[in-house]
Amino acid sequence: MTVIAGRYLVAVTACVSGVAHTYMAAERLEKLCQQEKWNVHIETQGALGVESALTEDDIRRADVVLLITDIELAGSERFEHTRYVKCGINAFLRDPQRVMVAVRKMLSAPQHTQVILD
Repeated sequence: MTVIAGRYLVAVTACVSGVAHTYMAAERLEKLCQQEKWNVHIETQGALGVESALTEDDIRRADVVLLITDIELAGSERFEHTRYVKCGINAFLRDPQRVMVAVRKMLSAPQHTQVILD
């Protein structure tokens, strides 16, 4: 599969306690996006509340949205009309490449396509 550099990914990370895993997932995703040469904006929903909140413009411009969460996200309705991949925090931390393969496939999927990984 050909990957086009310069893609724009937005993501939200959130875990039950909102402490370590939320930020570990965000850091791992940032590194993966650097390797792919993608731009990324990551909103975290943790113990400190929502940090680095995604704007409507961020979401509209995104090629793909990645929701890495084990809880109900605050503002999840923002993503109803986007192309997104959703997975749990532990699934992402255990096998981030599996999740990134799904994200790459979504680049060519129709808008409103939504994939939930176990």
